[in-house]
Amino acid sequence: MIEIKSRGELEAMRAAGVIVARALDVVTKAVQPGVSTAELDELAEQTIRDAGAVPSFKGYHGFPATICASVNSQVVHGIPGPGQVLAEGDLISVDCGAILDGWHGDAAVTVVAGAISPEDAALSEATRASMYAGIEALKVGNRLSDVSHAIELSILASAKSDGVRYGIIKDYGGHGIGTEMHMEPFLPNYGKPGKGPKLIPGMAIAVEPMLTRGGNKTLELDDGWTVVTVDESRAAHWEHSVAVTEDGPWILTAPAD
Repeated sequence: MIEIKSRGELEAMRAAGVIVARALDVVTKAVQPGVSTAELDELAEQTIRDAGAVPSFKGYHGFPATICASVNSQVVHGIPGPGQVLAEGDLISVDCGAILDGWHGDAAVTVVAGAISPEDAALSEATRASMYAGIEALKVGNRLSDVSHAIELSILASAKSDGVRYGIIKDYGGHGIGTEMHMEPFLPNYGKPGKGPKLIPGMAIAVEPMLTRGGNKTLELDDGWTVVTVDESRAAHWEHSVAVTEDGPWILTAPAD
């Protein structure tokens, strides 16, 4: 079953989403060589709690932190720690969630510590662009796989423009969100159009493509969380929580302004 929200409930989700956006902004501004991922995690948690919300991730199935901090070849679910200190040129994807009055917000960004290489910049932008292509497809009357297809087409277009082949992570993808962080439906980042449930007002979906500069094979480390690329290629991850409305997609985790 896909949870359908009223306008008021979507507005409550928007309030949670603004807090997530604020936490990601604080963390992004703090990313630089010499900073540990544990310090970034502390900043995110303080920002969320100061706003009267609760971190979604901390304690979720035993996850020990407020953010997922995935560095370089880590794709998703990286555990922050004091021993993980960012170096010049490290690529880090930060995933963050917050709960406010029982409603969830979830978003992710990819940034670099220090100067970014042209290759990493292209990878991150291709991932970001595909996220927005998916968001644009979250329109009433479309089917779920139309969103997946739009994401994939954007990735292929970026790959052609950049002269590379991006790996589309297939084991992980977007998801429904609302009274829980992960809900039906699952949203792959690839696929043929015209399949799956029709999109109707009140649905809320987290759109989150993950790309690599190599293959799409991944493995989970012994910590039970961190997902890395098998070929050690770098990865990028972008995400927004988005509502389907009669007026078009509403990005619930966009900054307040």
